[in-house]
Amino acid sequence: MLLALPFPLAVRAARTARLVGRRPLTERHGQQLVEAVKWAGRRMPHRLACLETSLAAMLAAALLGRRLTWCVGVRFTPPPIEFHAWVALDNGDPVGEDTTAGWHHRPAVEI
Repeated sequence: MLLALPFPLAVRAARTARLVGRRPLTERHGQQLVEAVKWAGRRMPHRLACLETSLAAMLAAALLGRRLTWCVGVRFTPPPIEFHAWVALDNGDPVGEDTTAGWHHRPAVEI
């Protein structure tokens, strides 16, 4: 629903959530959180693609007092390149993303 508003409001909400989430998430807990968001999204009548999933996961982590980084950029392997959004741990590792198939993530914006 937040992304139905002008995008700067979503960015402001993400920056505020980043201040609330003080403790970093572990990789295992981050995976569980992203999977929970995807599970809930399959039961919603709205679109839930990478942008919505990543923002919801970041906001859910903040509600738990935890911290994830919201990243918007590109995901690529030779040759396909696609715009993508994801959440990352403090060390920059993507959470809930397939990196075993050679996918690389390059953020343009990190919040």
